[in-house]
Amino acid sequence: MKLSRKNGLRASAIGALVVTGAMVLSACGSDNNTGGTTDGDKKTAAASNIKCDGAKGQLLAAGSSAQKNAMDLWVKNFQAACSGVEVNYQAVGSGAGITQFNQGRVAFAGSDSALKDEEVAESAKICKTGKGVNLPMVGGPIAIGYKLSGVDNLVLDASTIAKIFDNKITKWNDPAIAKLNPGAKLPASTIQAFHRSDESGTTQNLGKYLSTAAAADWKHDPKSKSWPAQGGQAANGSSGVSTAVKDTEGAIGYFELSYATSNKISTVKVNTGAAAPVEATTENASKAIAAAKVKGTGMDMALSLDYTTKAEGAYPLILVTYEIACDKGNKAENLPTLKAFLNYTVSEEGQKVLSEAGYAPLPAEIATKVRAIVPTLS
Repeated sequence: MKLSRKNGLRASAIGALVVTGAMVLSACGSDNNTGGTTDGDKKTAAASNIKCDGAKGQLLAAGSSAQKNAMDLWVKNFQAACSGVEVNYQAVGSGAGITQFNQGRVAFAGSDSALKDEEVAESAKICKTGKGVNLPMVGGPIAIGYKLSGVDNLVLDASTIAKIFDNKITKWNDPAIAKLNPGAKLPASTIQAFHRSDESGTTQNLGKYLSTAAAADWKHDPKSKSWPAQGGQAANGSSGVSTAVKDTEGAIGYFELSYATSNKISTVKVNTGAAAPVEATTENASKAIAAAKVKGTGMDMALSLDYTTKAEGAYPLILVTYEIACDKGNKAENLPTLKAFLNYTVSEEGQKVLSEAGYAPLPAEIATKVRAIVPTLS
């Protein structure tokens, strides 16, 4: 789904949202707001402490659909505070976003996985005096959503998840599922498994989790952003997969928690080997993300996630979305707006709105490091 660009037609409506405060609570809106601000808008902006720092004109970005709902919130808040600024984020998927960044078509890209070595090398052609760096900005659980009448509390483990998406478990009453769900009325119907049709960091993170936590059952390339298994049904973007699951009896799919929440989709609890199965929540994801280690060097903040944690209450199927920008060599006309926007998104205020939209704020230690890096972009 692409972010709407009908700015002029919607400016007055968004202004009203700012005055009432409903803007901050809307996790799914996609309309931009540009143009002049009213006195009420200025008061709201002043209270928000968003610093515009010379931001002006249009800032183009593209990439991860996983962070779309977070980006919608950030864009609305930033544009309300900074008159005349338009941030246009297109949720085209991580792979397409990186491609657009390395073609010089966008100021930054959103990706649910860190840049590969060859992508870093390619970025040097655009960044000229620098290279693309990974700045973690959004955390959260990858929910396994399902629609199965009469089953409201489904538990799966890494092995059964792997076999379902690899088309090795095809019936809902399979013994492996029944063993994890004693007493549940599991139908004998066929499982309708949905996956992403586009290149996706969400797919890659699911693959990393399965190849680590269920190595014997998931033999596919964990680095692939394209769906690697046979069978199943495909849909575009997290929005497409979540809609398909919502509309299809017997369906199962993977997407960020915000899509499950907004669509009222039931989610799987994961048996990690801890005392109790773990639910996909922002709090439980934060417990797992907090154990991440920085593997990047210099200004690069690429993280190594622990997908096999058995810590109580830690949800292991997680992702971190990076904003990818040039450390040096950013276009002069974009730089003030790029830095002001990213300064806001990683600020305490910018991170605070994430939990309202089903995301996990960055752990304090990681956020502090990113806050120090963003102002040095040049």
